[in-house]
Amino acid sequence: MSLLKLGIPKGSLENATVELFRKAGFVINVSSRSYFPSIDDPEIECMLIRAQEMARYVEDGILDAGLTGFDWVIENDSDVVTVADLVYAKQSFGKVRWVLAVPEASPVQSVKDLEGKIIATELVGATKRYLEKNGVSAKVEFSWGATEVKPPVLADAIVEVTETGSSLRANNLRIVEIVMESNTQLIANHAAWNDPDKRRKLEDMRMLLDGAIAALGKVGLMLNVRKNDLDAVLNVLPALKNPTVSSLSDGEWLAVNTILDESTVRNIIPRLKAAGAQGIVEYPLNKIVM
Repeated sequence: MSLLKLGIPKGSLENATVELFRKAGFVINVSSRSYFPSIDDPEIECMLIRAQEMARYVEDGILDAGLTGFDWVIENDSDVVTVADLVYAKQSFGKVRWVLAVPEASPVQSVKDLEGKIIATELVGATKRYLEKNGVSAKVEFSWGATEVKPPVLADAIVEVTETGSSLRANNLRIVEIVMESNTQLIANHAAWNDPDKRRKLEDMRMLLDGAIAALGKVGLMLNVRKNDLDAVLNVLPALKNPTVSSLSDGEWLAVNTILDESTVRNIIPRLKAAGAQGIVEYPLNKIVM
């Protein structure tokens, strides 16, 4: 097949994306002196592109596919295929929000109160459409960065992306409304999606990436237990986990294997030991493919 030209988002999502691909089984090596990272798959060619521009280059066919935020697909009004929703971001693995925010002391209580005001944002197109949807006429200015420091001197309000809201609070801003939610997507142009070889490659990639995301925050746990202690051990494990139980060469012993949330294991292991479990092994997971 011809090479699949894949865009990797440069900037805040870069490290998270490279790590996610590593868990999915693809090793991407990024050099500070090159915009063309290497990848250990001869059918893929990578290029670093800013997430804000990714959808446009994919739509135009310069790239076959790429990873970018749903927000930038909407901002560029791009006609692309969503291959996969990948719910991860630079600090956590959830969605991000674009919010309308104002200074704590501002009288603004809703978007309706911004009639005739100035709003600073990097998400100009989507913000204008949001204002139009709410019947509000306001001036939307493109912000080149440090958007949080612009109110109240340079703007009356901002539309800014946030995961936790901590940066907004640090700058004495409060959220008025949520403009949109966004998460990272694997997108492709229609020509690549209609090419059987490239579509197969993208579908395989989606399966592996989904498996890597499913494994985030999970660990495997295996242990040995005497048959008489099995019920006590199973009662310690969280409900609905459906552990695998198999026989060992010694007929009095069983092996139990399960997957758990990593955050719960430190509390569960001592209780398992007390219930009679032995040879307890916790191990990391890269992928869970359903």
